[in-house]
Amino acid sequence: MTHVTLRPEFETLIDPYAPVGQVGTGFEFTEGPIWHPIHHYLLFSDMPADVRRRWDAKRGVVEVKRPSNKCNGMTYDAELNLIVCEHATSSLIRERPDGRREVIASHFENQELNSPNDVCVHSSGAIYFSDPWYGRMPVYGVERPRQLGFQGVYRVPPGGGPPKLVVDRHMFDQPNGLCFSPDEHLLYVNDTTQALIRAFDVEADGSLSNARVFASGIRSELEPGLPDGMKCDQRGNVWVTAPGGVWVYSPSGELLGKVRLPELVANLTWGGPEFRTLYLTATHSVYAIPVKAGPRHEPYMSSRASTGADTASAAPASPQLTGGDMQLDPRRCAMIIQDLQNDVIMESGAFADSGSPAHARQQRVVDNVRRLAEAARARGVVIIHVWFIVEPGAPGVTLNAPLFEGLVDSGAMVRGSWGAAPVPGLEPRAGDFVVEKMRMSAWEGTRLETILKATGRDMIINTGAWTNMSVEHTARTGADKGYFMIVPEDCCSTMNADWHNASINFAMQNVAVVTNADAVIRGLG
Repeated sequence: MTHVTLRPEFETLIDPYAPVGQVGTGFEFTEGPIWHPIHHYLLFSDMPADVRRRWDAKRGVVEVKRPSNKCNGMTYDAELNLIVCEHATSSLIRERPDGRREVIASHFENQELNSPNDVCVHSSGAIYFSDPWYGRMPVYGVERPRQLGFQGVYRVPPGGGPPKLVVDRHMFDQPNGLCFSPDEHLLYVNDTTQALIRAFDVEADGSLSNARVFASGIRSELEPGLPDGMKCDQRGNVWVTAPGGVWVYSPSGELLGKVRLPELVANLTWGGPEFRTLYLTATHSVYAIPVKAGPRHEPYMSSRASTGADTASAAPASPQLTGGDMQLDPRRCAMIIQDLQNDVIMESGAFADSGSPAHARQQRVVDNVRRLAEAARARGVVIIHVWFIVEPGAPGVTLNAPLFEGLVDSGAMVRGSWGAAPVPGLEPRAGDFVVEKMRMSAWEGTRLETILKATGRDMIINTGAWTNMSVEHTARTGADKGYFMIVPEDCCSTMNADWHNASINFAMQNVAVVTNADAVIRGLG
């Protein structure tokens, strides 16, 4: 598919033959794309399906929130809290990394907002959002009467407070996408019904003035598409969804060219390691296109630096113990669930004769791990399942120790078998990671550390089977590597209580904080 060059400047922004790659499809109607600048994943919403999904190059598309309150536009603030427009609740909300949910705006003059639709954050911390009534329509929202008699654009001041209407209440039919110019002196707001973009001057107090039409006639009788999502690039050009894809306007309002896509486009955002990939939510699919121009620098993009040394120095250096209670930062934590597979702790498993099933029951290890994992997920902790997986015939398994000889002789943990599967109740959830190994330690020959580095985690909640082997070896190596290891002893089991207690009370004391599930849950806040 060839993009359309109308003025030479367009080809300095994107190659006219830039490939349009599909990163996911099969959705109902996608919206709200936003790229995480540190963890390098794309979040997007599927409003009719009432679900939020994420995509990254390693795992593809996974579901992360259902129901999602039919969320639409999303962005991050400077602290990487997620700001979300919710159609079903008529609210603009903030989701913190630890899972806390805060309502930023839900009413204006004691009347419910229509349905916040798109949002952008000023460098001052002020939040601007549009409020059409699409979220009160069937399919894209929840059908219900409107309380306000107009569709406006609002500003929430830095630090919070009631939203302030910043445009004339009868100026817009359906205000939709909005974005700042690179210097934040201008705010652009489009109107889907009127098929135009307006520009406003941003005053020192955050108010808007000097409203004027920046571009109009953004419609076609030949192709579907109207102004919806909109972003500004680093050079001040405005990229807006339109018939056939995305239309690009110069800062002076000249139409430079058109980015062509095979589906109706709803929204767009920049992403990738250097913010040189344009991600587009387009009805049933999400697409990615390499571009030459990057985005306007938004406050959240600076978090790449501020989440490094500055954040680390402000956070506690290790799991803090105060009056016997542990304090953990969920943003620094990952939870390992290791070897809790059918062959290991189920009565019909290959290692049933070892006593492992009985000790697992005695420890209530499955119930305790499940309870801890649910609490951890809710607070933003990364969950990593570590499974011992052997290919049929056990190629690559060395017989250098009785442990590995017994594994091969028992025909255990074979890929695709019932024995290798996770025990009921501990299956991976959307957003979890799975790591495979062929050694006792979760570190040896695996991608565990790659995941921890990529997600910025240095505190490991270490759970699973074989307390005195897999769990202990993982704790020892983790400590050697500089990670803070936390072992909730009631989330571990092995062949019998004697072996378990010897590991917990002696060996593990020197390399980990030994505690229990309840203390970890309290510590996560």
